[in-house]
Amino acid sequence: MAKPDHVFTCQACGAIWPKWAGKCEACGEWNTLIEEAARPVVPGALAAPTGRKSKALTFVELTGEQEPPARLPTGISELDRVCGGGLAPASAILIGGDPGVGKSTLLLQAAAALARGGARVAYVTGEEAEAQVQERARRLKAADAPVSLAAETDLRKILEGLKALKPDVVIVDSIQTVWADGVEAAPGTVAQVRACAHELVRYAKKSGAIVILVGHVTKDGQIAGPRVVEHLVDAVIYFEGERGMPFRILRAVKNRYGPTDEIGVFEMIEQGLVETPNPSALFLGGAGERPSGAAVFAGVEGTRPVLVEIQALAAPSAYGTPRRAVVGWDSARLAMILAVLETRCGLSFSGRDVYLSVAGGLRITEPAADLAVAAALISSFADAALPKQCVVYGEVALSGEVRPAGRSDLRLKEAAKLGFTNAFAPPQKKGAPATGVKLRAISHISELAAAIAGEHAIEDRRAP
Repeated sequence: MAKPDHVFTCQACGAIWPKWAGKCEACGEWNTLIEEAARPVVPGALAAPTGRKSKALTFVELTGEQEPPARLPTGISELDRVCGGGLAPASAILIGGDPGVGKSTLLLQAAAALARGGARVAYVTGEEAEAQVQERARRLKAADAPVSLAAETDLRKILEGLKALKPDVVIVDSIQTVWADGVEAAPGTVAQVRACAHELVRYAKKSGAIVILVGHVTKDGQIAGPRVVEHLVDAVIYFEGERGMPFRILRAVKNRYGPTDEIGVFEMIEQGLVETPNPSALFLGGAGERPSGAAVFAGVEGTRPVLVEIQALAAPSAYGTPRRAVVGWDSARLAMILAVLETRCGLSFSGRDVYLSVAGGLRITEPAADLAVAAALISSFADAALPKQCVVYGEVALSGEVRPAGRSDLRLKEAAKLGFTNAFAPPQKKGAPATGVKLRAISHISELAAAIAGEHAIEDRRAP
């Protein structure tokens, strides 16, 4: 029986099916199967001799003495921080984000800074005309930078132009618009994105140039196209930002040449993106007294301490099923904190709608935010504000115990620098350095509830 010459590929997950269906059974998405040409591999074809001798594979020892290649600084310290200290030669970077978040603006600013520093930079756009990019460069005051600009989507022409120019850095905006004439599929499909990304990454490895690809994201916030593209590149960076908020967060989720827990913070203004070396001062209005339902969390993102306000509201529910709404935090973790407060402290949220928000558009994934969220919920429940100039951090276990959080000295030093004088935190180790912040050790969540709502406002349900 002859094999079919066409298959149906899911544009969301890359799964391949022999016939069309309305729903992809692999990822559950609807209307994502697109017909593409199948290219079956003949068994033994790749290993068959071609008549010419190929270079034998050589192995080396792990104890090599070669120095790592020098990083190329971009001129934007926040971008260098996320990349691990600069751009690594012969690397491929994939940057994704929501439409209009500022990906093209950031990369155009970085291209101008690199070009002014002496690097040869090629900027290839497939979404805009050359005149549009030039107009943006004039607005960003980057038109004087010697950046080589081209508007092209044909992969063959792009590679030929790059081989002639021999740039140090290549920016392709975006990978979904590039197409290869040898692939029988429309631009932006899984087959085209996979093939074009593979060729561009191969060019980066062979030429030593740094290739930066811009990728679109889906409605779930994931980079569109097959996941194999994220495996091909050396770093995957997301550019995040809430609509209506001027702050932008640059976050690495994969980095072969640096850490993946660093963030870069920018502020979007009319003249472009401005670096924010001290994001805590932007996410906080001040160190004074806050209303009930607000708690300041002392967090750490990579090597950078970040103070951010967590706001909670526990309002009586008008319906039989209370509502739980979360912005900037994990909804499943909120459900866990509510269960711990009900079981260990006797605070009933079953008849209340609970709303939780992280101010400033920042998304928190650190477990040490548990205690700050609990403090905001208790404060809203009891309508009692936290002490003045107070920060909170610590991980909460299901038993109600408060676990210690790493880098406590860094958190407290940042709090002291911004004018905070009090802290609710897990017990510190002996010999911890003095920071000037008065620390109240919280070993159980009921102690936090008693400190905020009063000794008689809760029921201590700790196990004997």
